[in-house]
Amino acid sequence: MMIRVLTSFRPVLCMACAVLAWTCAPPLLAQESYPTKPVRLVIPFPPGGTLDKVGRMLAQRLSDQWGQSVVIDNRPGGNGVIGGDAVAKAPADAYTLLFNASTFVTAPLTMRSVPYKTQTDFAPIALVALAPLSIAVSNKLGVSDLKSLIQAAKAQPDAFNFATGSIGSAGHLCTAKLEQAAGISLRVVPYKGTAPAFQDLIGGQIEGFIDPVLGSVQFHRNQQLKVLAVTSLQRLPNLPDVATAAESLPGFECASWYGLWAPAKTARERVQWLNAEVNKALASIKDRLVADGLVPAGGSVESFARFQERDIAVSSKIISDKKITLD
Repeated sequence: MMIRVLTSFRPVLCMACAVLAWTCAPPLLAQESYPTKPVRLVIPFPPGGTLDKVGRMLAQRLSDQWGQSVVIDNRPGGNGVIGGDAVAKAPADAYTLLFNASTFVTAPLTMRSVPYKTQTDFAPIALVALAPLSIAVSNKLGVSDLKSLIQAAKAQPDAFNFATGSIGSAGHLCTAKLEQAAGISLRVVPYKGTAPAFQDLIGGQIEGFIDPVLGSVQFHRNQQLKVLAVTSLQRLPNLPDVATAAESLPGFECASWYGLWAPAKTARERVQWLNAEVNKALASIKDRLVADGLVPAGGSVESFARFQERDIAVSSKIISDKKITLD
């Protein structure tokens, strides 16, 4: 989650219904024995983060459906650009796919130069899931809820270091939104992925981190850090005792999202077939996703393309307002 900053999850929950209706899609052209060899799924961030966890879950399900390996290829670096560039330049045969978070479309808005164009060098396949975020803090900070964090931050402007897994990520934009809504100023510290950021948060080297709930929930349960609030409008089933940010800041909501892309010139028939296969996979793993605090999405290729365009428009304004840049 922007990520993207959503005004409400309700329209997206309607999209999630498409997961259960995937079989109603029009017949697709027959696939010519695809896949006949392992499919490479590029994840442009290190192993162990939330993006990696969801990508591996999807890859395993697709492997089961196809009877063919889907191999994870972690390509971290360059704020996701190294992995994205590898897919943009790969043969357009659907044997190299990109699994990425909303950072894919927002981070380039913060960079002076990117070797590809997200809107023309990739073919959107499917929106996989939405991810409400958690506002997590170090146990050493000694705050018990979001209101006390806001009070402490107002008393000490720029004193608290908040991680971001990448510049322009959902968590980064949500941190900016929190600053605006609460009238506080936080110091953003960029990391090369979410896993090292959580390590430093648990160790007390940084004070806070806003990232998808999936990454923080186990650390919270083990009392290695404290989740002060979640950024959905309703409390989440997997963290029922954690308040929503909206309980302290009415209307406050953020989310990240995860999607799948192919190189731009991939045959449309294959993209449509892959979309149906992803929807089928989501129907099988939706309970696991919900248990992890995610909202299964799915839907058509066209709806994902429109969703992506809306997210770019919303995120562009936040990035412009806060003057968020990587260079």
